[in-house]
Amino acid sequence: MRIHSLPTQLVNQIAAGEVVERPSSVVKELVENCFDAGASQVTIEIEQGGARLIKIRDNGCGIVKEDLPLALSRHATSKIASLKDLEQVVSMGFRGEALPSISSVARLTLISRTSDADCAWKVNGDGTEQNFDPQPDPHPQGTTVDVRDLFYNTPARRKFLKTEKTEFAHIETLIKRMALSRFDMGFTLSHNQKEILNLKPAATDSEQEQRIAGICGSAFIENSVKIDFAASGLQLTGWVGLPTFSRSQQDMQFFYVNGRLVRDKLVSHAVKQAYQDVLFHGRHPVFVLYLSLDPTLVDVNAHPAKLEVRFREGRLVHDFLFSALHRSLADLRPGQGIEQNVGRVSPAHESIHAPDVARQAMPESSPQLRPHFDAKPTYRPPQQASLPLHVEEAIQAYASLYPKPEPMVAQPTQAEAKPLGHAIAHLHNIYILSETPTGIILVDAHAAHERVTYERLKQQYQNGAVPSQPLLLPIKINVSAAEADLAEDEHEFFQAMGFEINRSGPETIVLRSIPILLGNADMETLIRDVLADLTEHGMSQRIQEKSNEILAKAACHGSVRAHRRLTVDEMNALLRDMEQTERIGQCNHGRPTWVELSTHDLDKFFLRGQ
Repeated sequence: MRIHSLPTQLVNQIAAGEVVERPSSVVKELVENCFDAGASQVTIEIEQGGARLIKIRDNGCGIVKEDLPLALSRHATSKIASLKDLEQVVSMGFRGEALPSISSVARLTLISRTSDADCAWKVNGDGTEQNFDPQPDPHPQGTTVDVRDLFYNTPARRKFLKTEKTEFAHIETLIKRMALSRFDMGFTLSHNQKEILNLKPAATDSEQEQRIAGICGSAFIENSVKIDFAASGLQLTGWVGLPTFSRSQQDMQFFYVNGRLVRDKLVSHAVKQAYQDVLFHGRHPVFVLYLSLDPTLVDVNAHPAKLEVRFREGRLVHDFLFSALHRSLADLRPGQGIEQNVGRVSPAHESIHAPDVARQAMPESSPQLRPHFDAKPTYRPPQQASLPLHVEEAIQAYASLYPKPEPMVAQPTQAEAKPLGHAIAHLHNIYILSETPTGIILVDAHAAHERVTYERLKQQYQNGAVPSQPLLLPIKINVSAAEADLAEDEHEFFQAMGFEINRSGPETIVLRSIPILLGNADMETLIRDVLADLTEHGMSQRIQEKSNEILAKAACHGSVRAHRRLTVDEMNALLRDMEQTERIGQCNHGRPTWVELSTHDLDKFFLRGQ
């Protein structure tokens, strides 16, 4: 066949195949246009899961009459005008594809009015980009896009739609995610004339937390840490869940780059690394995080639906995210920043300053991050998440005090009060019972001592030069030419980790020395995995992870065992060590190490004050 031009409508339908996957895709594109219009209120009306009707109205700046036909034409936009604009996009939309693509697979009506217009104007689109005839309409200032009968002219696409309930669930989830990115806007969502969501603009911190609680659940706010880090032109704000508050699925992870909701492998890798030392196996962290950076440092044009981004300085961003989250989690210590006489403090309504983390956390590979942080991190000092305890179990716990009483010790004064209190009993030779001015604390002695020992071993290992030992028989490893080049380029990195690697051929490297700590590990597999990480992410934590794994085993075997009777002095010494130890909330395997019951909790067990 001869080469020929495709019809305009077909071109738009092909574009729709990339942009319009399902009704929620239409909603995403149209709501993002509301963002760009400067709207403060967005109303979304859905019928039959979006297959019959998607109607979105905003109170933004509107579109002038003469521009309405252009709005329904391909590659026509008010948001960029040159390549320079494209390289620093700050708007949600900029391709000029959404409206013509949607109009090519649905019956679309666009109504809009500017602030200085006498009336609104309405046009209909069918993807042909022809026969536009604007008609007057009594619409108020702003824009309404009415999309009916989605995929009516592409029945094959319509067959792929799921049930009405499923499609609307996707829309509801999307609106909740978008509402987390714009606290200054109100959102109303209805389905089949029934209001589902009504979110008012949230200006204050408490109102923002209320919106998050309404979307993610109140338990998220109660078990989260608020963070605010800035360094080298990057700023990370938001909320991260405590390691003890995790989920079996990755369904409560919201990450925004300059206000845009994204899914990014680099971000996921940084978060995973930050949590890998404190999260129970098979669990996933929860977070609502906002990364702000210069628009020229991020490419938002990497995906047709703009769900993915590409960072121009990926290593810098990864190290920054990892360090910010790593330190936030590490600095969670019992009672940090809490005055001992104020009682139980809700983790959702208190902020303190954490130490400057510039020199403590930034990897050696990122010297540009090391000088200083532009702003100190802030977060809420959380209490360890309370575990359920029934009345019967509480009574048994108290009853267990009497058969084995400890020697009487002087009660601490207020001045002597410690965040984890003072030990008064060793229950079942496993749990330390400690009394505080505001309640009681139960500690799993083995789990807590394991974390204390583990952190000390890590610090000792990291502070000194990594001891290395030469191999009696060097290991020859066959790799690709690119991996051999990489091993040669990263010689200093491997040397700092205790490895001596030399290149012996175009596709061969020789391992001559290894860290003493990793003497029994599968070295060939480890080196291959490290090279794969360096190729994909530009960095690798596998050597550190392997070292930590061995240190964790050593800490586990070197910690106090369950059922070993502890004296009051030993228990108090452990409590004091816990107060000074990073990540003390969880043991090396991610299990909780301590739990608090306030006097208010105890009163409820016995119906006091009711």
